[in-house]
Amino acid sequence: MARFTLPRDLYHGKDSLAELKNLKGERAIVVVGGGSMKRFGFLDKAVKYLEEAGMEVQLFENVEPDPSVETVMRGAEAMRAFKPDWIVSMGGGSPIDAAKAMWAFYEYPETSFDDLIVPFNFPALRTKAKFCAIPSTSGTATEVTAFSVITDYEKGIKYPLADFNITPDVAIVDPELAETMPAKLTAHTGMDAMTHAIEAYVSTLHCDYTDPLALHAIKMIHKYLQKSYEGDTDARERMHNAQCLAGMAFSNALLGIVHSMAHKTGAAYSGGHIVHGCANAMYLPRVIQFNAKNAEAAERYAEIAGFIGLKGDSTEELVAALVAELKAMNERLSIPNSIKEYEGGIIDEKEFNDKLSAIAALAISDACTGSNPRTPSQEEMEKLLTACYYGEDVNF
Repeated sequence: MARFTLPRDLYHGKDSLAELKNLKGERAIVVVGGGSMKRFGFLDKAVKYLEEAGMEVQLFENVEPDPSVETVMRGAEAMRAFKPDWIVSMGGGSPIDAAKAMWAFYEYPETSFDDLIVPFNFPALRTKAKFCAIPSTSGTATEVTAFSVITDYEKGIKYPLADFNITPDVAIVDPELAETMPAKLTAHTGMDAMTHAIEAYVSTLHCDYTDPLALHAIKMIHKYLQKSYEGDTDARERMHNAQCLAGMAFSNALLGIVHSMAHKTGAAYSGGHIVHGCANAMYLPRVIQFNAKNAEAAERYAEIAGFIGLKGDSTEELVAALVAELKAMNERLSIPNSIKEYEGGIIDEKEFNDKLSAIAALAISDACTGSNPRTPSQEEMEKLLTACYYGEDVNF
């Protein structure tokens, strides 16, 4: 038996933010990030709509990129004091992910973070509040997923929290919020979405319900991401939909080791963070080369290549064409080819090699590894990460 879970309601298209005025409740807490939603007027609009719905509104602002355990605990404390019956989070993946974790600690104050990092181990939610998610970036799709990524900075580890309980009740996918994204963020979030869709399609848990969502998302991203990066507003709207479709697919089919590696390298180095979407973009071509040693995965990569119009006379040629096209997309989007090149070389080579064994072990134990079509050994994961650091192809 398998399960397929989505939000109860999904509102999409321009002006769908106004659906907030139709929520039923008494108090809503709005969780947001560093200020872009306020700067562009969307936060004021959201508050106005919630007040029109007859609700008292409180803000929890300044959730940082890669939200921390500490931020989650502060947010849960604010919720326990205010007692909202709606949690509304808007912005990029970070505030929405943080709000999902806050939700659990609001409803179950005695729960520990160690309890929640065990996949699919959340207590039953909605005892105190429902959840509405409103994305402003076109990548994470956390508005429709059963996932949240929270960072423990003391340990230098990103934890993917996973449970169908944290799938939002309502998702509002309004493309006007995404029109404000800068080009670099558009590139990184777009390739994050591409990774979601490709990993979902080759996941060991893919099914007839997830495959069409993943394939259509891949086709849309391939067609519209470059135009969105260049500022085309119609392409921005199509990308906002495409990333959501990719989220529907991977929330139910799960992911693979591209994400395992991105989770464990993102906050591991003293030189700085590797932005999640950029990490996925750099790692994806090499993971495809690694996974394609599995015959079933190779066939599915070849299907993806054919679906987006790439040419090849054999499975091997089609897989190679897909790898080449993803590398070319990265280049067109000004995404570096390797960790060594990332942000001008901020990830020190010696530190990378010193931490290689430990990070490889953490990546193998990541929740996303279980649904990858090929399970890497410790030695193979170290070689994969090394290939990603130096920008080398993978042939093992």
